[in-house]
Amino acid sequence: MERAANLILTTGSLLVGGGILFKSFFYTVDGGQRGLIFDRFQGVKETVYGEGMHFFIPVIQSPIVAEVRLQPKTVASHTGTKDLQTVDIAIRMLHKPIESYLPEIYKTIGLNYEEKILPSIANEVLKAVVAQYDADQLIKMREKISQEIKEGLIERAKEFKIVLDDVSITHLGFMKEYAQAIEAKQVAQQLAERQKFIVLRDEEEKNAKVILSEGESEAARLINDAVKQYGTAQIEIKKLETAKHIAEQLAKSPNITWVPTGNGVSNLLNLKTF
Repeated sequence: MERAANLILTTGSLLVGGGILFKSFFYTVDGGQRGLIFDRFQGVKETVYGEGMHFFIPVIQSPIVAEVRLQPKTVASHTGTKDLQTVDIAIRMLHKPIESYLPEIYKTIGLNYEEKILPSIANEVLKAVVAQYDADQLIKMREKISQEIKEGLIERAKEFKIVLDDVSITHLGFMKEYAQAIEAKQVAQQLAERQKFIVLRDEEEKNAKVILSEGESEAARLINDAVKQYGTAQIEIKKLETAKHIAEQLAKSPNITWVPTGNGVSNLLNLKTF
């Protein structure tokens, strides 16, 4: 009985030990990652391993796991504009390595390329692009400048076998004095636009009064001509016809009552009081 128990214990120990030993010959690559092998005799092998479990020889070889998912990186730069204004600008990039070049990246840069390469090329491109524009152009042409920065960074990153999927300006700031000057300029422009609107409005009102005056003068002239040509009888007929037309239109409303006063057409209509 004791012998059987010892046999079971020994077998169990061998299985556990064998499992541990077996596991030590394999490493796992998770989703969004790629694997490399560093060989003590051959260096970094050129094979890039995908997701799953992979074999390696302990002591002689060491597994290396690299991230290949898009990751964010923000870089801030302190630079100058064409008109010698100091500007603080920050950009955000989404980056990842080109998988097939992972062995080369590891050999030449290391897997922490985002700390060694991205800040350097970002500052280089930012300084080159910003120096082409005046400070006020950075505000007015922000979208265009952002696109130029993006294109420049993508091209530079390719030289290091890095993919940039998105680049955007997240911060744009100027020295306090210049920022205050910009704000004052914007306020002045708003006041100028308001004053321009007031002048145009007054001009329109003036023109309207002139047109009204000219119309009244023309009406008076036509009446005088009519009196000379037809006498006052024809004009009275026109007045009666006009009053009749107005009475017919207003009589359709339930709130208006027609009252004949007998003293002319000026009091032809009286409104009800509620």
